[in-house]
Amino acid sequence: MNLNHINIVVQDVNKAINLFTKALGFSLIVNRNNKMAVLENDHNFALVIWGQELNHKENTPEYPENFHIGFYQKDEHAVWDIYEKLKTEADLQFESEPKKIRNTFGFYFFFEKLMMEISVDPFKDTIR
Repeated sequence: MNLNHINIVVQDVNKAINLFTKALGFSLIVNRNNKMAVLENDHNFALVIWGQELNHKENTPEYPENFHIGFYQKDEHAVWDIYEKLKTEADLQFESEPKKIRNTFGFYFFFEKLMMEISVDPFKDTIR
């Protein structure tokens, strides 16, 4: 079974599209009037970006504590490359620079109130 997509809710769809296409390697499939967009990465994983206004609410959506989405990278160099792309973005907040976290290497950042993790796949050398 493969994961088809994840739907995230954001206040600003265009800023989310910019983040995911320019820094995280996604391609835009469709942008529906800046209210909803569908993006895809090289692994056939789709990300649906749903604008908060479609929920008929004005506030930035709240996610449960510790909820986050994570993206594995092949090595520490790739993690640093993404960090360098992201660190100048005005709308992002970082917990720290990339560092050892649990049994891997990476960093967390927030887009609006959504936490994201960029890290090296800690299972890449194990048989699954």
